[in-house]
Amino acid sequence: MTTTLPRLDTVGDFRDRAEAAMSAPVRDFVAGGSEAETTLAANRAAFDRVTVVPRVLTGGPAPDPGATLAGTRSALPLAVAPMAYQRLLHPEGELATARAAAAAGVPFVISTLSSVTVEELSAAGGEQWFQLYWLRDDLATVELVRRAEDAGCRALMVTVDVPVMGRRLRDVRNGFVLPPEIRAANVAAGATSAAHTPADSGSALIAHTNGAFHPALTWAHLETLRSRTALPIVVKGVLDPADARRAAGIGASAVVVSNHGGRQFDGAPAAVTMLPAAVEAVRGTCEVFVDSGVRSGTDVLRALALGADGVLIGRPVLWGLAAGGEAGVAGVLSVLDGELRAAMRLAGCADVAAARKLTAIMGRP
Repeated sequence: MTTTLPRLDTVGDFRDRAEAAMSAPVRDFVAGGSEAETTLAANRAAFDRVTVVPRVLTGGPAPDPGATLAGTRSALPLAVAPMAYQRLLHPEGELATARAAAAAGVPFVISTLSSVTVEELSAAGGEQWFQLYWLRDDLATVELVRRAEDAGCRALMVTVDVPVMGRRLRDVRNGFVLPPEIRAANVAAGATSAAHTPADSGSALIAHTNGAFHPALTWAHLETLRSRTALPIVVKGVLDPADARRAAGIGASAVVVSNHGGRQFDGAPAAVTMLPAAVEAVRGTCEVFVDSGVRSGTDVLRALALGADGVLIGRPVLWGLAAGGEAGVAGVLSVLDGELRAAMRLAGCADVAAARKLTAIMGRP
């Protein structure tokens, strides 16, 4: 059934509609950060401090925002970020998101903790990547990689900033527990887990994650993965430029400068503030993406002007999903497309390469 939405002109409009439709615990699960949410707030404030110096008298046709991201051609310089348990927001969950991404011509990153299996999602079409959380069971991790390859995923995105889950106080105070029908479909055949059982810590998701994920991931794990797959590897969760350089050195195709949307270490810098140093550190040896705080097409242009090859879009996609399923996600991606094209035209850049040559200024806090 097709969902008909009223006119929604900005990502904020989708957020408002989504939050009115969500239960309070799910709303907090989507919106919340860790501890005092200092880093969560810093992400947005940092983007607002970035200004871009436009060029004039550039002439030419309408801008072309197409890009190639980790070997995948995309209609926009963005991919849909990996996000868990999307059936919390809409009955179709990741299937709706994957179809909307395919229609928009942008990569969709399947989460290890997706509530729909990678095999089911491959049928949605489009360009798909698989996000890998390294599990305590190495054989189970290898099996996830094999399944992603067999399903036709075009890249592996390894998330490296979750040795344990950050203390997300909204979930703790809500005693957040997954309902029985929402499961991590790719892990242990989607069996009932600690995520479904009330926890002493307050958050069943913290208990599940800390029990399931490898707590001591090292560079050796990435080197092993590089030797076992031919897929491009994207390393997500890098902030220090030295880590970006090392990831490039072991053969990563891209790194994602990210603080996990403010949901892990509270007190980490805003991701976009670390972007220029990461770009300089890898010096063209691998691509650099950024996430955490992107809310508009103008933000995408800001990231490009700071040197990014592209961005990942997270919460805005979830707001679209909650607001209207596939149509809602399509609406969010359409808004971002229109905003980016307008921003590129006003800044005088014909394509992504020209956008990356613009001068960006990071203002003081």
